[in-house]
Amino acid sequence: MAEVDAITHGHLLGGRVRYAQPAQGFRSGIEPVLLGASVPAKPGERVLEGGSGAGAALLCLASRVTGVMGTGVERDDALCVLAGKNAAVNHFINLQFIAADMASLPELGVFDHACANPPYHVADGTPSPDAARHGAKHGDAELIAAWVTVLAGRLRPRGSLTLILPAALLPRALQAFADARCPGTAILPLWPKAGRPAKLMLLRGVKISRAPFRMLPGLVLHAADGGFTAEADAILREGAALTL
Repeated sequence: MAEVDAITHGHLLGGRVRYAQPAQGFRSGIEPVLLGASVPAKPGERVLEGGSGAGAALLCLASRVTGVMGTGVERDDALCVLAGKNAAVNHFINLQFIAADMASLPELGVFDHACANPPYHVADGTPSPDAARHGAKHGDAELIAAWVTVLAGRLRPRGSLTLILPAALLPRALQAFADARCPGTAILPLWPKAGRPAKLMLLRGVKISRAPFRMLPGLVLHAADGGFTAEADAILREGAALTL
């Protein structure tokens, strides 16, 4: 089985989680940490993640929610192997990672929650010379709609679907959620600094829900001095939940 040629060893959540990732190509930012913090899972519930990479989101979720059952789907065999090693070194025995494409997902049963940080950069201009980085970051509206359809299709009724996406994709993402019978119920803007437009958002949908849509106050990520705000720091370094 393929393995990543060169890796770096670090930590997530202020040292609570040991985390290895590729030395080159796509490397995790704060997005999967925020995603893992936002999944409303309880102990014993099943969570499906699309495009799990080296496992950052599910690792953070497992650190916060003891006993959660996580399945990550990643098309890159080497990243899938690395994610499994990350789970093992952190003793998260209830996490598994499967090498598969979202378009041809194998039978995995029914899940309580699903989440993803999908490729969302429009693939125009000069592509990245690193194929793994390019594939992890670049997608289009059709790809996101396809992912929503697949993930929502694996949810139980009233199960939640959470994506982290650019704010500009909100109209199309809401339509994709509605088409998948998992209507959007909440959006949480992620403000880079106070007074700045939100570039990213967390979008929540609930399968077969009639709940009214809510625009939440949002999270300011950085203070004026460039450091994380106290609210963001509690999530990114202390492992607090991000409630939608």
